Amino acid sequence: FCRWRFTFYLYIFTYGVRFLKKTPWLWNTRQCWNGYPYQPLMPDLHYYYIVELSFYWSLMFSQFVDIKRKDFGIMFTHHIVTVTLITFSYVTNLTRVGTLTLCLHDAADVVLEAAKMANYCKCQKLSDLLFLTFAIVFIVSRLGIYPLWILNTTLFELYEALGNFPALWVFNVLLVILQILHYFWSYLIIKAAYKAFSKGKVAKDDRSDIESSSDEEETVPRSRTPHSTITTNGTNGTNGTNGYLTGGTCSEEH
Repeated sequence: FCRWRFTFYLYIFTYGVRFLKKTPWLWNTRQCWNGYPYQPLMPDLHYYYIVELSFYWSLMFSQFVDIKRKDFGIMFTHHIVTVTLITFSYVTNLTRVGTLTLCLHDAADVVLEAAKMANYCKCQKLSDLLFLTFAIVFIVSRLGIYPLWILNTTLFELYEALGNFPALWVFNVLLVILQILHYFWSYLIIKAAYKAFSKGKVAKDDRSDIESSSDEEETVPRSRTPHSTITTNGTNGTNGTNGYLTGGTCSEEH
């Protein structure tokens, strides 16, 4: 499944970049509100939204067939918020800023899945390098660009352009919840990066032990599993959390 997710994220991120570079709101976020709510739904934008929404629905349902972990609730909350955001922004025609948000989030996930594949192939040095790259991209994009670019336009520019209306507050509450999750996962990533530098590898994260084990895990003890951790987008890992610290094999993923 890691190869499937890598292929999807690489495709959808490339599609998003190619689509957005032709739009005026990529370079000026105030254009997200120009003419709202009477903004035409372009076919490319519609396709982008439907594909992303379908993928996140699949992640939410596949979580129930994966091994249940202690952070199940956190990741399930993330999926609920993401699906709700995509759906709500589509229904209320807040799709321009929605495309910026989707593309920004996909950037780190491409590197993430590449790091997992390198880990499964036992390329530890490459895996660690990709993990470090992922940590940098994640923190810069979701703790830097996201609040300064996305939240700034939805909290301030949107209010200045259109005034107060109910959808504004619902939309912003969901976006802020997403940012809180970003802080939580950034803590996990920084903790793993610190262990990587201090111990020479990405060390095991012990905050989210498995609550129910599969037959495969009973056969192979966690302490003997090679390459103890790598980051993930909330879907795999023997000892990791759904929020980016994992270990184990592809067979444990969605």
